[in-house]
Amino acid sequence: MTTGARTVTTLLALEDNTLSLPELVGNLSPGDVIVLTVEGRPKAKLIAKETPARPPRRAGSAKGKLIILNENDDHLADFGEYMA
Repeated sequence: MTTGARTVTTLLALEDNTLSLPELVGNLSPGDVIVLTVEGRPKAKLIAKETPARPPRRAGSAKGKLIILNENDDHLADFGEYMA
């Protein structure tokens, strides 16, 4: 629904609309607006939110979350035929 970085406002009449809500929302780009109308009058507005920026990964943030109970290779014997 957008071209480039512009915001697009689309008017959709509920009487004529054949798209489902997932289709409408799935095609939105951040900042796009869909105005739903009934009998030519605006009744609802859908505004696409910006996707929040993911915080940068920190080295060592998973330290202590993995616990190795057994450090020998005995468990690998069961997979010998796959590792040959």
